Amino acid sequence: MNILHLDENHPLLISQLEALGHTNHEDYTSSKSEIEAKIHKYDGFIIRSRFKIDAEFLAKATNLKFIGRVGAGLENIDCKFASAQGIKLISAPEGNRNAVGEHALGMILSLFNKLNKADREVREGKWLREANRGVELDGQTVGIIGYGNMGKAFSKKLRGFEAEVLFHDLKENIGDENATQVSLAELQKRATILSLHTPQTPLTLNMVNKQFIDAFQHNFWLINTARGKSVVTKDLVAALTSGKILGAGLDVLEYEKSSFENLFNDDQMPSAFQYLIQAENVLLSPHVAGWTKESKEKLAQTIVDKFKVHFH
Repeated sequence: MNILHLDENHPLLISQLEALGHTNHEDYTSSKSEIEAKIHKYDGFIIRSRFKIDAEFLAKATNLKFIGRVGAGLENIDCKFASAQGIKLISAPEGNRNAVGEHALGMILSLFNKLNKADREVREGKWLREANRGVELDGQTVGIIGYGNMGKAFSKKLRGFEAEVLFHDLKENIGDENATQVSLAELQKRATILSLHTPQTPLTLNMVNKQFIDAFQHNFWLINTARGKSVVTKDLVAALTSGKILGAGLDVLEYEKSSFENLFNDDQMPSAFQYLIQAENVLLSPHVAGWTKESKEKLAQTIVDKFKVHFH
């Protein structure tokens, strides 16, 4: 096969595909329209998140047999159109699930122990012990929404803590030794920590809004390593202001698909985002929960392994 690589990934991806007898071409700089003009020459392409793979693009890929997405989500691809064209979609949620689980746990522990705030204060010559008294994860009830690769990896990380772990998922009867499956209403009644591990779908878009937040019986902590558009930022800020949400760890943001740097122009920054970057009980990272040295290799290997299953 002729395979086009649209994003740089771990070198094993190309070397192992070459060893299988395939021809690899790399193009990390051309515009979408330039790629469209030559995509008919390729049997497959491999992408991370460089641009949206819509029906118009796929219609020009007349010889395409597969798309490799080096990551978990497929929301940037018109999956329905691709399937109708007989194009095999290969993604790699197994490749970065451990990284996401560790990042989510790290965010909770950092928020609970005020590590960012305490670190900054010590560097400024402040030794404030009482102001940095922490909270323990033991005794908390963690509610997970979405119990696929990421949710399961996160619940596994929690096994060393004396915390109750619940989850809600659209699939039935998928509970295991690490977490108990409950209804959404039951999760909202009991959870003191909420961690999102859902893909971006019409159901999860703007899911965490005022009505959703108000349905929680307890004040709670929010962790989002899933998709930014699942949380309505202005409703999150209102809940942080009122104390309904005690703190938030956000690896993803509602605004991240627009040019993030432009948000820092005075006239561009939404007031809700301005609140987040100043809040001491909010921890932010740039969509890197799944980005570790190990996951880079595992993601690439997962794509190769799945490719072999379907095409060798």
